[in-house]
Parts: sequence; C-alpha cells; structure tokens
Amino acid sequence: MGEHQVLSEAEQAVVRQAVLDHIPSDLGLSSQLWARGQIGELIFKLYRVRFTEPGMGRYLKRWGLTFQRPDRRAVERDPAAVRLWHEETWPAIRARAKAENAEVLFGDQVGIRSDQVTGRTWGAKGTTPIVRRTGNRFSVNAMSAISTCGRMHFVVFTESFDAKVMCRCLVGHFDRKIHLVFDRHSAHRSKAVRAWLAGHEDQIELHFLPFVLTRAEPPTSWSTPTSNAACPTPTGPGTRPNSPPKPAGSSIDASVNHTSSAATSAVRTSAASWTRPL
Repeated sequence: MGEHQVLSEAEQAVVRQAVLDHIPSDLGLSSQLWARGQIGELIFKLYRVRFTEPGMGRYLKRWGLTFQRPDRRAVERDPAAVRLWHEETWPAIRARAKAENAEVLFGDQVGIRSDQVTGRTWGAKGTTPIVRRTGNRFSVNAMSAISTCGRMHFVVFTESFDAKVMCRCLVGHFDRKIHLVFDRHSAHRSKAVRAWLAGHEDQIELHFLPFVLTRAEPPTSWSTPTSNAACPTPTGPGTRPNSPPKPAGSSIDASVNHTSSAATSAVRTSAASWTRPL
C-alpha cells in the first residue's frame, strides 16, 4: 500500500509550482527565500492543513526539490533586450571584429580583499577546515577583461573606479584593435570616456550589454568577466574562436571574492596582460 497523502496530487502540484515561480513575499509571507516553515505556512493558507518540518521535508523530497543557494537577477533586467543582444548585437560585433582582424574582450571591475576566503577544500565531516592568513585587512581594485579566445588582461589600482581610472586602464595595452564589451556602469558611459574613445576610434570600440550588472545580478569571475545571460555559448565546432568565453558564475561586490592565487592564475593565462599598477 502507498503512503497516505494529506494533500491531493493536484494540491501538491499547485504548491510545488508556487515555490518554483514565486518568492514567499510575493504570496504574503515573510522572507525572499523558501524554507520548510514558509512552505508549510503557504499550505496552511491554501488548504488549512498543518505540517511538521520533517513532514514538509518529505513532501519536498517527493517533489524533487532541494535546498540550494539561489542565483540572482536584477529587477532592471529586460528579457527582450537580452534576447536582441543575443541574436543580433553580439553576432554583429563578432562579424565586425573578424573583418577588422580585431579582438573582442569582455570587461568588468572587481575589488580584491585580503581576508576573503574563496573556493572549497576537503576536511573531516562535522569539522570546518581552517585557513590561516593575516588579520590585517587591505584591498585593491582591478579592471579585467578576457578575450573570446581566453586571453586575459587586467590592471590593478588602489583608488575607486571612475571614468578617469578607466581611461588610464585603456591606454597602451593592446597590440591590435579591440572591441570591448562592458555593462552599463555610469563610468563606462561617462562623457570623459566617450571623449577619450573619440580620439582612439582606430584602437578601441566600446559596446554595452543590455542592462546594468547591479549587486542584484553580479558579473562572473576573473575567468569570465561578463554576463551569463548576454553571451551565447558556442554551438558548433567552428564557433569557438569567435564565441564569447563560457560563463563561470561567481559574485562580485564591494567585499570581493578573488584571492592572490586567482590573480596569479590570471597572469599565467596571458603573456599580454595588463600587469602594471596604476
């Protein structure tokens, strides 16, 4: 005999879909993240049935749901604009770069802090491994870019990122024309940057992703400083050289998430990196 189900199959389907399609606050509950308690409250609101947390956990397992760290999306995101960039803007940039024997780079800024622990390591079950490092906190900033063939460039600087710093980062680092793709950060679109680019049209052209990468939607890691949504993945054997790098999701924010070992790996990626401090 099968296990007794308090909720019918149709009722279970309604609750499961609500969890997948909404956050709790959409449905009049507290929090933006689902926990067993919130899902139990939703069931009570809908069907006046109470579940214990273990009982709720059994339903979640039956529904094929697992407890995960969510990805994030900016509320400013425009799916239609992303699709247009995907299907028309990016192919046009790629075609122009190929015709000009130019290089396409995807760029962004990042802060690097000394006390940030990144990645995972192995340890005994139930015992958190310890990483020993200095207790003195310090940080630097960097502007990085990666080519569609995986070549890495970056510049390290200590001041806050603005239009003046961006222009300094673009001077004299490339051996051929580049098409540089950025998000819509205010510094990227500033008058100072536009004026600088007007005098260097034969060296650098700037293109923008269809939305601002806010703290609600972080860019990706040092290995790919660009957007998952905006960059198509190679679809055939001949597309690799002209396709954007594959995304490797990671978050970037004022607290930063890249250690010196990541920077060392980035340096080894390219013999033509921006490596001088500003």
